Amino acid sequence: MSQMRRLATITLLLLSLALVVFLGIYKPFTEVKRTEILWDNWGVPHVYGKDAKGLFQAFGWAQMQSHGNLILRLYGQARGRAAEYLGEEYLESDQYVRTMGIPTRAKKWYEAQSPNMREYLDAFAAGINAYAQDHPEQIDEQVKLVLPVDGIDILGHVQRVIHFHFVVSPRKLASLVQEGRRQNPPLTPPWRGIGGRREESLYSKRSNLLSLVSYFRSAALVGSNGWAIAPDHSASGHAMLLANPHLPWSDLYLLYEAQLTAPEIAAYGAAFVGMPLLAIAFNEHLGWTTTVNTFDGADLYELTLADGGYRWDGATRPFETQTQTLKVKQKDGTLREEQLVVRRSIHGPIIAEKEGKATALRVVGLEEPQLMKQLWEMALSTNLQEFEAALQPLQLPMFNFLYADQQGQILYLFNAQIPVRSQGDWDYWQGVIPGEQSDTLWTQYHSYQDLPHLLNPSSGWLQNTNDPPWTSTFPPVLNPQDYPPYFAPSSLGKGGRIFRTQCSIEMLLEKEQISWETMIADKFSSRMKLADRILDDLIPAARQLGNELGRQAADILEVWDRQANADSRGAVLFSLWAQQMLASQLFAIPWSKDSPLSTPDGLANPTRAVEVLEEVALQLKSIVGALDIPWGEVVRLRYGEVDLPASGAPGTLGSFQVIDIAPVEAIGVSDKFQAFFGDTYIAAIEFSQPVRAKVLMTYGNATQPGSSHIGDQLSLYSQGELRPVWRSRKAIKAHLESHQVF
Repeated sequence: MSQMRRLATITLLLLSLALVVFLGIYKPFTEVKRTEILWDNWGVPHVYGKDAKGLFQAFGWAQMQSHGNLILRLYGQARGRAAEYLGEEYLESDQYVRTMGIPTRAKKWYEAQSPNMREYLDAFAAGINAYAQDHPEQIDEQVKLVLPVDGIDILGHVQRVIHFHFVVSPRKLASLVQEGRRQNPPLTPPWRGIGGRREESLYSKRSNLLSLVSYFRSAALVGSNGWAIAPDHSASGHAMLLANPHLPWSDLYLLYEAQLTAPEIAAYGAAFVGMPLLAIAFNEHLGWTTTVNTFDGADLYELTLADGGYRWDGATRPFETQTQTLKVKQKDGTLREEQLVVRRSIHGPIIAEKEGKATALRVVGLEEPQLMKQLWEMALSTNLQEFEAALQPLQLPMFNFLYADQQGQILYLFNAQIPVRSQGDWDYWQGVIPGEQSDTLWTQYHSYQDLPHLLNPSSGWLQNTNDPPWTSTFPPVLNPQDYPPYFAPSSLGKGGRIFRTQCSIEMLLEKEQISWETMIADKFSSRMKLADRILDDLIPAARQLGNELGRQAADILEVWDRQANADSRGAVLFSLWAQQMLASQLFAIPWSKDSPLSTPDGLANPTRAVEVLEEVALQLKSIVGALDIPWGEVVRLRYGEVDLPASGAPGTLGSFQVIDIAPVEAIGVSDKFQAFFGDTYIAAIEFSQPVRAKVLMTYGNATQPGSSHIGDQLSLYSQGELRPVWRSRKAIKAHLESHQVF
């Protein structure tokens, strides 16, 4: 009998041990006895919370140490009170925020949170307030007026960033200005507040490089590359993930790198500054990245004004009208008041009026308040089933997801809150929709099951470069004919990013298996796919039709390596030519679904192409003295005090290493451009045992004055290198900059 007891005891111990191991594998618990932050020497906070509340509070503290002034300004803008705190230049921002209803809706969202999530949001805000109280000398006086902040401020900031800068394209709204419509309020132009310059400043000096090119920006000012590689396509036999968002290098688009560890969570990745959860992340089991998708989540409706209201289903319906008082700080410190009349139709806020017509804006997701909960549950996931369960409520209104895990699973999801529309295709919904009848007013969304998604394709890989879902792998598996015509463009040729997409697909196709190191090298490919497509026609045309300078330009382009590396000679000449030609009908053969990777092709007008090449060559030679000036002498990586020669080029030219450029003030006779947008957080992850990863935050992990981490990673970026990730306490302590205990 005693022997049976011993066997039973041993069995119980083994079962207990197995349970501990099981829980250790599937629900990682880190024994954290106190809340602390370990800062590594790249300025990355490794936040350890003794519980979730402590984690959120310490993360708020960490973000303030790195970005305090920026966070308080962003929260002030999300309240619609930035002009009160900071002055007249923020009045348009306040008018926009109030018209969109962000402050009022943020309060409703806060009330809709679970008790746990409210506690976490409040804890993050408490960490912000505590840092400001303990380090008042580190915070600018003008933004101290925003303090204290609370959980409502966080959700207002989330709304402003996600719904009213990503979902609502500023260019779509700005098109109303071009139509000459009176704005109510004046809409913020898309170049404001994102690190760019006003376009009228670009032509202030004619005898320089700026006069050679009409200032060129990406259509949406946001983008990304993303890859998920299955074990069969991986040289190591492990799944891999490449995260590579392309965003402006300032303001509300900035990302913040961190490691978050608590009993429930052990995740590493990047959050938007001012937000308490990681937007792109990985843990020991899985990881995900996002890209901006071809998604229409904001529609403009034209209303007919009548009797103080608007026509609706054959009758007159009154507007909901509210008058708000905005306070504006004057130069002498006093406040003046300005009235803002906000009118709303059943569609949404009125943003423009003209000649008996009004335009209303309708935005998806404003009644879905659980974005933070969804990101939290995604970070807690340990397998595909849990991850998909976190995604299925569709609380994030947009973004493609690319996913990979330890089990070798890879997933693509066209995540979006897509309205159920009664009519029209993609092109129809890009215009202004008639708003007099209820049959055009959408009120419901498609379910998770309706969305394009692809699991473990036979190709062994998934990709997205902001192209429609149909090219998530190749040969295509997803068919646009299987979905409503308004889901996304049916053609790869409609989106302005065709060459970067082709570059991405071709790099994945050309290798039977891809190694982790090769994936990183491919990430830094600056080869211009447009050059590969067009130079075989342009060079002989220039030699046949051109003058002496045109033939010299052809010689330069022939020996050019077709890349935009810092030492590439010919890239400046080609990019200036291309940016002028892309505004016209460049190609003889348009993009074709029958030849999706080799079209468009051919010069539509060789004579005009050569004329433009000669014009660009003449001015380039007169300004800098040479047609083959190195790319990095003209294009610079400038952030904080750092100024380095750049590699990379605009994605519209087909470079996978993306930087978009803006002019710098003229320096002598050689004007320069600088990167203001493009590669931000880069992560290359292999789901081996243990996971290995390299990352880079291109512009550094801080903006707070005096920080040594403003632009400190640009030198690595300029060399095409990533940094190792330090996730264990031993590795972190070996590279420790400072340590804080709470």
